[in-house]
Amino acid sequence: MNGRRRFAVLSVLLGTLFLSFLLASAASASPVSQKKARLQQIQGKLQAVYHQVDVAVEKYNQATTQLSGVQQQIKQNAHLLKVAKYNLQVADKQLQSRALDIYKTRDVGIVDVLFASSSFDDLVTQLNMMQRLGNSDVDTVKSIGAYQQDIKDRRVKLESDKKSAAKLVADRSTQKNQVLGLQHKLESMTAGIKNQIKQLEAQQAAAAQAAAAASNTGGSSGGGSGGGSVPDPGGSGRSAVVAIAQRYLGVPYVYGGASPSGFDCSGLAMYCYAQIGIGLSHGATDQQRASTPVPLSALQPGDLVFFGNASYSYHVGIYVGGGSMINAPHTGAVVSYASISGAWIGGRF
Repeated sequence: MNGRRRFAVLSVLLGTLFLSFLLASAASASPVSQKKARLQQIQGKLQAVYHQVDVAVEKYNQATTQLSGVQQQIKQNAHLLKVAKYNLQVADKQLQSRALDIYKTRDVGIVDVLFASSSFDDLVTQLNMMQRLGNSDVDTVKSIGAYQQDIKDRRVKLESDKKSAAKLVADRSTQKNQVLGLQHKLESMTAGIKNQIKQLEAQQAAAAQAAAAASNTGGSSGGGSGGGSVPDPGGSGRSAVVAIAQRYLGVPYVYGGASPSGFDCSGLAMYCYAQIGIGLSHGATDQQRASTPVPLSALQPGDLVFFGNASYSYHVGIYVGGGSMINAPHTGAVVSYASISGAWIGGRF
């Protein structure tokens, strides 16, 4: 009877110890699971933010292009205004000379008109003098004056457009910086959680090794790594562009970059195509609109692949075949291969 009681007590103690061990293991594993779940959640948000960054950057590029265009128009307008002023001065001198000739060759009554005018502009408004000078001379001054006024009016409008375009650039820049700030924050959180997971997993591994050593048992672990294979570009088309783009695999993403020191998505396409003699604008939307549309099912290596919609394309890659492309994805990434999943149209030059 006493032996049975001792056995029962021992069984209870062993059961309690085993349960405690399970609870301890669950407790130690729980933080890792929670961290991984949190990491997955943040990475999902980060992917959405990457899309927002692409959109914000493309809109900023469009705004700067618009501002540049207005500034160029203002410069041209200033030149036209100088030409109009010069032409008006020449016409004024010619009319003054004509007035003096009339005075010398006709009756003296015109002196009254000449001295009654406070300026030459007043002079040409006098009906009597207009009749004397002739309609062709007066029409010349009127046309040049009207041209000058038109240029002045246009200058006022262009200055207004410039302010609007500059404000748009500032707004787009603020939006871009806000989204980039959010991206940086999420990337920092991702890096921090990954580090915490590594530490927790290291602690678990150390505890497991200690438990194995204590029980005089051992195990072995193994692992492997794999990598994706680079798809064969194949086909015809602009295969030379694919070969050029492959040279820059691993080059870091740089906003506004268009050189081997750093690329953004449209900068990579522009740089690669320039090397085969085709000039492209630095902007995914402009590149898409300048290209010949190609259905995704008919893409050939070297075609461009656009992401977005008919209103604007926020991202572009260079198709290599097999449903893959080479692109400069986003800040913190490098030029690399990616799937064309999610693309809306292709473009061919």
